[in-house]
Amino acid sequence: MTRRLIACGLLVLASVTACGTRTPDNASQTLPTSTPSSSASSTAAADTGAAGPAVKRCDSSALKGQVDPTDAGAGNRYGKFVVTNASTAPCTLNGYSGFQLENASGAVPTKLERKADPGPAALTLAPGGKASANLHWGVVPSGNEPVEGPCQPEPSKAAAIPPDETVPLSVPWTLGPVCSGGRIEISAFYAS
Repeated sequence: MTRRLIACGLLVLASVTACGTRTPDNASQTLPTSTPSSSASSTAAADTGAAGPAVKRCDSSALKGQVDPTDAGAGNRYGKFVVTNASTAPCTLNGYSGFQLENASGAVPTKLERKADPGPAALTLAPGGKASANLHWGVVPSGNEPVEGPCQPEPSKAAAIPPDETVPLSVPWTLGPVCSGGRIEISAFYAS
């Protein structure tokens, strides 16, 4: 009876130990070699090959941007702010862009409002890859804006700051003035 308890105890101990080191059937398992130093170096080499380099965030030096009109009607204008990864390495993008209208005199009134559809999602842009953010603005004067002539100064460009960055990229704006004090609704970036 004692032999059976010892044998059962060894089986339980072996199965508990095996649970902590189980690998998938299709994965290879590196077994330690005779010396600890060669084992450590083989593990470090395996880790280096598996991890790969970290992908950096898309910043203004990696991106080119443009604003494309998509629809218009009843005083509303719609467009897409499209960015392209112009670098030679992938980069990540997640969230909303900053967006400030400007002209030759400087900043033009801009009130950016974030929209939740689509909301933020992590994107990896390969070189040449594109992402878009939806834009919506109005061209009908409101409040004390003039009804004769432009409702706000006409912008010629926008300073667009990629998510989690501080340096803007300059994007041409050829779509006229933005009324309601420069109110623009913007979505988070999504793959395009």
